[in-house]
Amino acid sequence: MRLGPPDPATMTAEQRRVQDIITRGPRGQVRGPLAIWLHRPELAQAAQALGAYCRYGSSLEPRLSELAILTMAVVWQSDFEWWAHKPIALKAGLSESVTDALAAGRPPAFADAEEEIVHTVITTLSTKRRLPDALYATALDLLGRDRLVDLIGLCGYYTLISMTLNAFEVPLPEGESPELSGTSAR
Repeated sequence: MRLGPPDPATMTAEQRRVQDIITRGPRGQVRGPLAIWLHRPELAQAAQALGAYCRYGSSLEPRLSELAILTMAVVWQSDFEWWAHKPIALKAGLSESVTDALAAGRPPAFADAEEEIVHTVITTLSTKRRLPDALYATALDLLGRDRLVDLIGLCGYYTLISMTLNAFEVPLPEGESPELSGTSAR
């Protein structure tokens, strides 16, 4: 790890205040990218607020938002993000066959059209940096305006998370092993 969390003994009052906000919220703890961002408490506060919306206030059902998060973890090869969200995704109803395929770098065989469009939108946007008109129209038709906007917002937030985790080489917790194959969803 290139940068650990701030030392509790030397944290500023602002760092402690933001840490308290995060630990009192639905996350219950400060770890991963939030621990890195806490070096800049204003960033940590703004990012955690966006993250709280993306995770807990979005119009996307948890199954779809967790699929999106796992797909972003594969795109960015973020083992920490994968480790943190795979159990949540399975609990939310994402099938193990989908998570296994994603982890192996294979296109999943989706039984659900909404899951397939979420994955397709993310992988296309990540590789082509645009959504072709036909894909956009299909996504809008299947997901609706609100869920499509929330999906793109979630992708931006998890890009920030993955970039932070990768740039600062945040490791998996001790005793955990990486599950991603080393190939992206592209």
